Formats: sequence, C-alpha cells, structure tokens
Amino acid sequence: MNPALKTSSALPLESSIFNFQFTRLLLLLAVWAVLPAPARAEGKLHLPPEATEGLRLLYSGDPDAAMEMFRRIEERQPDYPVGYLLEANAQWWKIYCAACEIKYNTIDAWHRSRQLEDDAYLALTDKGIALAEQSLKQNDTTEMRLYAGIGWGLKARLLGLWDDRRGTARAGVRAREHLLRAVQLDPELADAYTGLGLYNYYVDTLSAIAKILRFFMGIPGGSKREGMRQLELAMEKGEITAVEARFYLAKNLRNYDQKYERAVAVFEPLVAQYPQNPVFQLLLGDTNAKLNRKQEAAASFHAAEKIELRDLACQARVRELSRAALAALGEPEAAPASR
Repeated sequence: MNPALKTSSALPLESSIFNFQFTRLLLLLAVWAVLPAPARAEGKLHLPPEATEGLRLLYSGDPDAAMEMFRRIEERQPDYPVGYLLEANAQWWKIYCAACEIKYNTIDAWHRSRQLEDDAYLALTDKGIALAEQSLKQNDTTEMRLYAGIGWGLKARLLGLWDDRRGTARAGVRAREHLLRAVQLDPELADAYTGLGLYNYYVDTLSAIAKILRFFMGIPGGSKREGMRQLELAMEKGEITAVEARFYLAKNLRNYDQKYERAVAVFEPLVAQYPQNPVFQLLLGDTNAKLNRKQEAAASFHAAEKIELRDLACQARVRELSRAALAALGEPEAAPASR
C-alpha cells in the first residue's frame, strides 16, 4: 500500500508542521473572500446576476468561466472592488488545485513556490484593496471594510502558500482589522463570520511555540470552539460564503481534530451540490479513506479522475492524485451511487 494514503488515527500536524500551522494562522482568516456589497445594514447582501452565476460556476469546478462573469462586473463598475476580488478568489481555486499534493498522509495544498501567474493574482488583490481603502477615506462603510479585509486576506492566502510568514502576518492583521470593524458596523452580516471563525480556529490550533511567537508579534488570541461555532453559523446562514465556510470547516476537522466522521458529514453536501468539482471529490475521498471506507473513497477518486476540466493544470493534478489514491486503496470497485 502506498504509505502516503494509508489510514492514520492522527496526523502529525502539531509536531511536524509548525511552519504550516503558523502560516495558516492568518492566511485562511479571509476565506470569506467573495463578498459583494450589502446595500443596507441588515446582514443581507444584494448580488449582481454575474456574481451569483459566477459563484455557481466557480464551485461547480469551472473557475475560468466564473472569471469571465466577474470581469463583466469589472467592465461595468471599474472603480468598484467587487469584480476584482471575485476574480482573484476564482484564481485562488485554480492555484489551490494545481498545488494539491499528498503530504502528511493527506491531500491538500501545503506549499508552492512563487509562479509567474501569481503576479496577476496579486495585481487583482492590490486593485481591490486600493479601491476599498480609498473609499474608506471618504466614508467608513460596512461594504468597504469588508472589501478591504477581503483584499488583504486574499493576499495573505497566497503569501501563506509561499511560506512567507512575515508577509502573511502583516496582511492577515490588516484583514482582521477591517473585518472586525465591518462586524461592528453590521453584527448581522453572517458571511463575515467565516473569516472570524477561521481566525479563531487557527489561532487556538497553534503549537505552544507558535503561540509564544504570536504573543510577541501582538497577534490577538482566539478560541477554537468559538471559531467552529462561527463557521457553522456562516455555513448555515451565509449568502455567499456558505460553501467556503463548509469546505474549510470540514478540512479543519480532518487535518487538526481527526474528527473524520464529522468531516465526511460536512463534506458530503458539497459533493452532492457540486459533483463536478474535483477538489471536493478528492477531499471527501481522502477523508473516507482515513475511516477505511475503501469503496466510498474509491467512488470519489474515480469520480474526480473522470471530470473534464478547462483548467489543464488542475485536471492533470487531479488525475495524478486520484490514481495515487486509488493505488493506495488497492483500487476496490466503486461504491453504489447512494448509500
């Protein structure tokens, strides 16, 4: 059996990947990064049709088609940050897929060196940040606080993937400041709790050494329990961050808590709603493999392998990982469509 995917009762994250945990402390606090503007402080968002359709395409596994939608928003509203931030988030999912690998017995995006295409991603985040912060100089509004935080958070995600801990911390702290102010202005904005939940979760997950460094860097503490509560709130009530809140809650339960049963339960609705998203299929299969549910895991890996994608880099990586995972399982027959 391939040792990279064999069932393990506990992942060696606390002892062997301190650097990974530290960079994830702040890089993931902004996974809410798809927030168009609230028209009024009632916790509700009002999305242009292109944003809604683009998000559907994105989570259905076609970020290139999603970016076409988001660019229409940019063309119609060139001085508004929404389109640029949505496009950057779509690019993030392309980056994430291409960076996935099997490490620590787990399929995930752990690290990637800087690539040429990263400059375009950073240009989008910088554009969104600049437009939002320029607007904030005139008027302190909920939507622009959200957009500024989104931009800094998106920047932190990529810096974290590069293992640029100092840059990740700087960007993450800026993102958190804006997000907290947005919630202060509108406590009912459920989507904002995705970012707060991730921050609370990751700060409390840090190793003892990382917590000491956090103290000296002046990074506020957090509570894993509160973070999970906030992620669940966003997952259930968020208008546009529900998918990402669910995805990262499931990943956290798998990676850090080894609560595989619960992680599967959180992953499964994503696969049911978006069966053509190969990333969702891969991570559900990986989690079922840890429960020694070989047929269910194989079904997910086979499904991921068969998905045709416009993103050839993502498709090549998905097929490579699917075949490695199936080999580790001994390639049992796929499970029936319904359980």
